[in-house]
Amino acid sequence: MIHTDILIIGAGPTGLFTVFEAGLLKLKCHLIDALPQAGGQCSEIYPKKPIYDIPAYPEILAGDLTDKLIEQTKQFKPDFTLGERANTIEKQEDGTFIVTTNKGTKHQAPVVAIAGGLGSFEPRKPPIPNIADFEDKGVEYIIRDPELYRDKKVVISGGGDSALDWAIFLSDVASEVTLIHRRNEFRGALDSVDTVQELKNLGKINLITPAEVKEILGNEHVTGVTVEKKGEEPFIVDTDHFIPLFGLSPKLGPISNWGLEIEKNAIKVNNALDYQTNIPGIYAIGDVNTYPGKLKLILCGFHEATLMCQSAYKRIHPDKKYVMKYTTVGGVEGFDGTKKEAPKAVVKAIQ
Repeated sequence: MIHTDILIIGAGPTGLFTVFEAGLLKLKCHLIDALPQAGGQCSEIYPKKPIYDIPAYPEILAGDLTDKLIEQTKQFKPDFTLGERANTIEKQEDGTFIVTTNKGTKHQAPVVAIAGGLGSFEPRKPPIPNIADFEDKGVEYIIRDPELYRDKKVVISGGGDSALDWAIFLSDVASEVTLIHRRNEFRGALDSVDTVQELKNLGKINLITPAEVKEILGNEHVTGVTVEKKGEEPFIVDTDHFIPLFGLSPKLGPISNWGLEIEKNAIKVNNALDYQTNIPGIYAIGDVNTYPGKLKLILCGFHEATLMCQSAYKRIHPDKKYVMKYTTVGGVEGFDGTKKEAPKAVVKAIQ
């Protein structure tokens, strides 16, 4: 039996940041993740995808972000159960929970924080009859290594942030980038839409809207796609790679059987207080939860993790009063085991 203060289900960015916030409160964390390494989707699906909305980083690759989060957790020495899925949960008479994985590993904790992101997932595939014939032969649903497209012709299909971001990024990598969307309006960030339009005007992105890819051409590898644009005859776009980016189809998996209140494949929480679920002691943070006004952003997951840890401390130590201190005043344990103190000028100013 593995014992810990907070059992975190999901070792993505939100789960990893939870370790840091819990560590400041001197709470021990253990993380469970079905993937063989920490980092979640950011490291497994799109490690080379640029992220633009992390404070202090105008741009950071998803894989680099998780590397830094992992480095940040090391000072608090978290433990991991990787390559195993959280399967069942049982509440004990003392109020703690026992979570058992699909491989039989048991974990016990007074607090469980579900930070499973989108849960288990698979890419949404467009209804193109012969698309399965070209999977791994020029059709990719996830971009793991942008260098695969170096000096190649690429067609991206989609209208969300992922399609826009990758079209922008690959415009400096591929020899030719074509972005196809079935509508004239995009669902992504307005700034990204403006950037795509600028790159189109510069001749660095071919933008075809409203249009859809109807067929993939080639023998052993993709050589082109047939495109239908409204009001025009179908035409062929030559390409080496076709990348349909229509998002992921999420599934909560076994967590959906834990008696939690579910709404649209997400876990309902009390966002007015501490992101606790309908079962006291079980919290849900990050993309896995839902509440009025919810935004599925990594930044929001960090905020939710911070408030959740404060609530968890009160649950674990109901007789103790915690006085919040700024890390710039109290310092934190350094990665080398030493304590990093705040500059004297800062301490004096606050005193």
